[in-house]
Amino acid sequence: MDVSAGAEFEKLIELMARLRGPDGCAWDREQTMASLRPFVLEEAYELVDAIGQDSTEAVCEELGDLLLEVVFVAQVGIEAGAFTMPEIVRGIREKLVRRHPHVFESKTADGAAEALAHWEDIKAKEKPSRKSHLDGVPRSLPALSRAAKISKRAAHAGFDWDSREHVLEKIDEEVLELKEAVRAGDESSVHEELGDLLFAIVSFARLSKTDGEVALLDANEKFSRRFRFMEERLAADGKSIESTSMVELERLWTEAKN
Repeated sequence: MDVSAGAEFEKLIELMARLRGPDGCAWDREQTMASLRPFVLEEAYELVDAIGQDSTEAVCEELGDLLLEVVFVAQVGIEAGAFTMPEIVRGIREKLVRRHPHVFESKTADGAAEALAHWEDIKAKEKPSRKSHLDGVPRSLPALSRAAKISKRAAHAGFDWDSREHVLEKIDEEVLELKEAVRAGDESSVHEELGDLLFAIVSFARLSKTDGEVALLDANEKFSRRFRFMEERLAADGKSIESTSMVELERLWTEAKN
């Protein structure tokens, strides 16, 4: 971190302490770590959106907003005597050095995969109290992201598919089981088989070196873009989605795709 960045960071820390102080903001003073959780998540997702828009201006702004939440949560903990800001910064700096022995020590890493393997091995040794390879996967993660983490941890332990093709076979199997549950009218089984299918798809995404969460975000944007196209075309003719036949909607959808 250069001097100017460090100075600006210090000013942000001081500002947050002022806002939490006796002469600060009543709302800021009322916040706790628990109450700040949704704001941390919201700002993280807004940063992801900004990155997806490929807007450096938006990314810069959202990075600042997320940094604010980090400093905010840190200030609450500092006031409680749980830790200090130097401890936070020093902890992550030392962790980065420790988990990159191929950069800061004599160990070598032939490519990104081996570098990641070093990281995971060191991380496992740092957490000797964990009884399962799956311990430490946050329950608060979105289900798709959590499934990816669980699948990755299991694979790192040696429980993995031989190839993407085998996962595709599993996906076909889960689709058949889902169809059987639908035909049987067993909604409990439909729920279970749908979950199995989604987990298999997440495993396929991992082996394809694709982030399922990001892929779904992109799919959401694509669907929204095409749906809005249909709405605009219909509105130009004084129509609406609700008053239009499915045949016409499918024609417009195809037009939107093209």
